[in-house]
Amino acid sequence: MTKKITIAIDGFSSTGKSTIAKQLAKELGYIYVDTGAMYRAVTLYAMQRNYVSENHFNPNDLITDLSNISLSFTFNENLGFAEMFLNGINVEKEIRTIEVSKLVSQVAAISEVRKKLVSEQQEMGKNKGIVMDGRDIGTVVFPDAELKLFMTASADKRATRRYKELIERGDKVNYEEILQNVQERDRIDSTREDSPLVMAHDAIEFDNSDMGLKEQFERIMSLVTDRIH
Repeated sequence: MTKKITIAIDGFSSTGKSTIAKQLAKELGYIYVDTGAMYRAVTLYAMQRNYVSENHFNPNDLITDLSNISLSFTFNENLGFAEMFLNGINVEKEIRTIEVSKLVSQVAAISEVRKKLVSEQQEMGKNKGIVMDGRDIGTVVFPDAELKLFMTASADKRATRRYKELIERGDKVNYEEILQNVQERDRIDSTREDSPLVMAHDAIEFDNSDMGLKEQFERIMSLVTDRIH
């Protein structure tokens, strides 16, 4: 007899959290929620309205406008995962750019933004049977999750993965810019006042710097199996 559980996956940027979360959700028939996509969508909204750019940031304007932001996920059968919709518009491609990556951590540090999105995330997972990845899932969103993973890898390995991903997508980027972005996001995520990126006391640290996707999936699935039986 198997039971439905909540799987919380936290960790640094570009550690493959979304990849493993999608694999687990597909294998288990669970709902997958990419909370990073939610913060990216809010960032895109702020960029579109000139609340934030590389040169300025008006958090109060964004906070005042939060009630006008509607986020939803719609499953794409061809892709095999749910895509992010911002106010009814598919923004899956737009939110994955380096421009959004540069600004998302400072938007995610706003307490009012976190409060809004955490509330929505908790509602999504109230019936369990969910895999959610982000920065504060095991510490804030689902502190009682049956399985908590904390993903980590060296900054250069993460930057290389992100660089290859963007190049394959056709984006024009350079490695040094990606590495700098990874390091800066680590700094902001780990030092923000509201829900900083920390490993939950009962989380399992998982360093995949030198691990292939197959080995990673098999090792994590064994942890899941121990908890659902």
